[in-house]
Formats: sequence, structure tokens, C-alpha cells
Amino acid sequence: MKRQTKIPDCIFRSRFALSYSVLAIYVLLSTLSRISFLIWSWTNVSWQGFSIIKSFVLGFAYDIAVGLCFLFLYNLYLLIVPKKLIGSAFDRVFTYAYFALNLFIIYFSLIAEFPFWDEFGVRFNFIAVDYLIYTYEVVSNINQSYPIPLIIAVLLGLIALTFWLLKKSHAFTYAFHSQINFGKRLLNALPLMLLCIVLISLLTNKQSDYNNNTVINEVGKNGVFSFFAAFRSNELDYDKFYPQINEREAYAVVRQQLLQNNQSFASAKPEDLSRITSGGVENRPNIILVTIESFSGSFLKAFGNTDDISPNYDSLANKSIFFTNLYATGTRTVRGMEALTLCVPPTPGNSIVRRPNNEHIFSIATIMRQKGYQPYFIYGGDGYFDNMNTFFGGQGFDIVDRDRGNPLSDEVSTRRYQIADDEVSFENAWGICDEDLYTQSLKYADRSFATGKPFFQFVMTTSNHRPFTFPKGKINLPQGNRNGAVKYTDYALGKFITEARAKPWFKNTVFVVVADHCASSAGKWEINIDKHHIPALIFNLPVAPIKVKRLMSQIDLMPTLFGYLHWNYTSAFYGKDINQTPASEDRAFIGNYRTLGLLKQNVFTQINDRKQVKQFNVSEQNQQLKELKTLNQALAKETIASYQTASERFKNGQMKEKRTNN
Repeated sequence: MKRQTKIPDCIFRSRFALSYSVLAIYVLLSTLSRISFLIWSWTNVSWQGFSIIKSFVLGFAYDIAVGLCFLFLYNLYLLIVPKKLIGSAFDRVFTYAYFALNLFIIYFSLIAEFPFWDEFGVRFNFIAVDYLIYTYEVVSNINQSYPIPLIIAVLLGLIALTFWLLKKSHAFTYAFHSQINFGKRLLNALPLMLLCIVLISLLTNKQSDYNNNTVINEVGKNGVFSFFAAFRSNELDYDKFYPQINEREAYAVVRQQLLQNNQSFASAKPEDLSRITSGGVENRPNIILVTIESFSGSFLKAFGNTDDISPNYDSLANKSIFFTNLYATGTRTVRGMEALTLCVPPTPGNSIVRRPNNEHIFSIATIMRQKGYQPYFIYGGDGYFDNMNTFFGGQGFDIVDRDRGNPLSDEVSTRRYQIADDEVSFENAWGICDEDLYTQSLKYADRSFATGKPFFQFVMTTSNHRPFTFPKGKINLPQGNRNGAVKYTDYALGKFITEARAKPWFKNTVFVVVADHCASSAGKWEINIDKHHIPALIFNLPVAPIKVKRLMSQIDLMPTLFGYLHWNYTSAFYGKDINQTPASEDRAFIGNYRTLGLLKQNVFTQINDRKQVKQFNVSEQNQQLKELKTLNQALAKETIASYQTASERFKNGQMKEKRTNN
């Protein structure tokens, strides 16, 4: 009979050898990733020794917690499986299968963090959570952007390499031959499982957000932990997480700030923000609002770009009302849509576009319909993505989209028109190319013109989005990179305006061209003001071209257009006609998922979900921030009041059409 070798009693030479070994591997790789991200973004790091050390200490705790979560079920299995089954065929099959699956998830999550960091400059967040919902767009985008077979091969190779290393270290041998009794298994498993529960209970993602520097905060996080933290808090309750002032005072501050020179309040009720706007003799042209995907101000020659990637927009700006000091309210398309249609600040958590009960909100479409327009939302992808169709349909827009037959598509109460296959010359994961999209705009403009009714179109482009692919032979730059996508987007815009000029409705049509957000928001600060600077213009109005240098954000663009058209209307918009307000009251609302801010008078006031209020002086040269030690209380109150009342009004249904029309 073969003599059985006695296994020394050591954590790496025991039944739990695999558990401890894989935990060590995960923590090591996570630490190396952390170092890589720090080096990657070193130009945006505030080199504070203690903060970086604290970031790594917190990161180690996150890594241990996540690693133990990956191993929790295995540790429980080791605890409860009978001694007689240790080393059996069942034990071996379960162990190999469990670690193959876990290692696949571990390596995939670690690898996936690198392109996500490259795109957004942060760990996994709510964007990653949202993308899980829309499998067609995301899977297609990944497939078109990255070599999937190679990635799968690399993942399988890493799993095989890990198994080989574990075999070389005899971890499998120890796991299958250490026939320890229940008491010893309990001494190993219980501390690991309890530590996992304790760490998950005590750790929060907010604990790593202790610094003004974004990179330091994000480096300290763990991608998997951040992903599930975002999943749990995809919508934030303002009352619970953000600073507040007395409700009556908040409405008094907002009423004072919102009233334009040509407005009067519809009622004396403190909470009623409805204002009657007196415009004069109205002009009602057709209106086409083009929202360009990820079109940063930095792409334009007017703002210092020397790559000549936006010649058509640059030319158009010189013939238009060109807004040179305008800021996106957020970092995602749905934020831009929210700002342009609802004219409200970016309330925390999900955009209103993606929230339930967002139908029949008082919006620019409400005013358009009152003046005889039929609004259209024209999008080259499937408008199911990001809840776009439900939102726009809920505001009375007819929908024109790709309609790929998604079985989960929301019900749209308005008309929905599908972009047919034979109308598409080029398409990628996100939708048809911009040229094909503008063809749809021209098509439905012709239809509306034939009815004799003025038309309003909200056109959302997609070509300037990863994977940055577009029809060949259009421009002199290759596909697959941002500059090429920008230049194609600009080419398509120029072609659209040229083709529109030949239409009988062109002379009586105003074009508003604006970005939804910038191409990137990564930088030193939690909110990087320069990464929200976007271009906007109003073309074909019967006024002389002008550069408008007034500070404003997306929520002010459409009320300002209504001012140029001399419209009379009643609304409770937070956006203002900047030509009817003193320059001293200029401000821009800028935010992200959790942090909200107000830029005014070279001071940026920031509030966050830890009930903190911070203020920064903004450099005129490069928009760098320097934290102020003393708060300007008036600006702090204005910031809090704006976001507090906007959040409350949506939550309580006060933004609904029926409430604002009373």
C-alpha cells in the first residue's frame, strides 16, 4: 500500500491553498492595475504623498473585500463538503469549474478596466451599469472596436497559465489531499467569510472620494466594487444625500435668479416658478436642432485647434450667432438631451431621460406644440437605448429611428417611423452614419413642409462615437480614431446644410447646432470645467452674425432662441434668454452623476452626495481650479437652491405640463 504523505499545516499548504493563492493573485494584479492607472494619468495627479498612500491602503481593503467575494462560495463549499469527498471526482470537477469561471470574470474585469479608463478616466461607474442593459449596442460596439477573438484567447491563456502556476506550486495537490476535519476547516473558512461580510458592510465607494483630485480618488477604488456600488445607487435622492436650505428660502432665491427683464410671475405662490414671457411680434420658422455626439469645443479652430478637423462648423460659425462660452450640463448624451429639451439643471443620479414617470413634462416641445409645430425626434440607432423613445414620445415627439425590433422596446404613444434598410448606406453599433441620418431629416422636413405646418426636429448624431467608423472615401483621415470621426461628422454636417439650401423650406428654417457633451471629462478635478466647454450656434436667422461671449449652459440655448424669435409663452424653465438678463447674472450649471456645480463670476460652487459644499476660483487662462477657504454664502445658497428645487419639482410631479400651465 502506498504511504500517504502528511501535508504540513500551513495556509498555502492546506485544503484552502487554492483560496489563499487566488486571493493573493487577485490582490497583486489589482495593485499592479492601480499603479498602472496612476502612471497613466500622472499629468492629472496632484502629487500628495499621504493622499496617494491613503489611496493605496483603501484600495488594498477594496481588493481584499472583492477577492473574498469571488471566493465566498468556494470557502463555504470547503467548509461543508464531507471529509470523505475531499479529492473525489466531484470535488475536482467542482473546483476546476469554479476557478475557471471565477478567473475568467477576474481577468475580464481587470482587462476591461483599461479601455474604460482610457475612455472616461475613472473606474467602472453607472455608465458601465447602464451599458449592461443595452446588449446590442454595447456588444456590437465592443466587437467593432476590439479584437474579440484575440481577447478571448488571451483570457483563456491567462486561465491556463494560472492553473499551471497553481499546479507548479502544488496548490491543487494540497487542496485535494489535505483531508482536514470540520473543526480545522471552520478555523480557516469562518474568518475568511466573516472578513468578507465585515468589509463589504463597512466599505463604501464614497470613502475613496476624500480628495479634490479625481485621479487619486479613482486610483484608490476597485473596478468591481465600484461597478456594484453604482448598480446599487443608480438614482440618488437629493434630500438624503445633498445639502439643503429652508424650502421657502430656496424658492425665493430661485424666483429672484430666474426672472428675466421681459418676464413676470404667473402667480405669487412661493413655489410657483411659472413666468409669463413677453416677446412681441412672433416669428415662427421651421427649427432643426442638431445635437452632435461628443463634439468638444477643443475640436474647433475658433478655440485653438490646428488639425483642421471642423472646417464646415468653423465656416458656419462665422455666419451664425456663435456661442463661445457655453457649457454642457453633463458628460452623457441623455444629460444633453435633458438640458436642451427640459431646460433644467442636471439633477443627481440618472438623467430624467432615463427615469420612470418622465412623460408629459413641460418642455420645449410643449411650447412648440402650442405654436402649431409637430416635434420629431430623429435618431440613427434604436431609440430604445437609454430610454430615448419613451422620453421623447412622452413629450409628444414623433419618433424616427432604426427600430431594430428590440423585444424589450418601450411603448411609444406617438407615431414611430422605422428607418428602412434600403435607406442605410453605412451603419455601426450605435446607428447609421451621419449622412444617412441627415437624409432622414431632409425627408421628414419635406413631408412636414408639404402639410403647410412648421416643423421642429431634434436630430441626434452618432458617428463621433467609438468605434469611430464611417463611410470610406469621404475624408482624408482613417477610421478608428477620434480625429477621423470628428472630421467625418463635420463633413456630413456641411453636406447637410448644402443639400438643405436647395429645399424650398430652407429660407424659413433655423438651424441650431450644439454638442451633447464633450469627448472626455477626465482630468484633475471631480468636475473639469474645461471638459464641459462645447460649441453651439444658431444659423439662418435674419440677424447679423455675432459671437456671443456670455457665460451659459445648454439649458439656456433654446430659451435664447425663443427670444430671438420674439415668442410669447409661459414656462417654468430654469434656462434663461441671456439677452434678457444682465451679464452679472450669467451662470452655467455643470455636473456629473454625483457632483453638481454652478459656475458664476469666476467661482465654481460644487455640492456632492456627502452634503459638502466647496468653492473654487477658476483661472481665466486655463480654467484650473483653486479651492477657496471661505465660502461665498450667496453663491452657495444659489447653487443649493437651484438643484434642491429642481430635484423636488421632478420628484413631486411639479414639472408636469398640467402643473405649469395652471
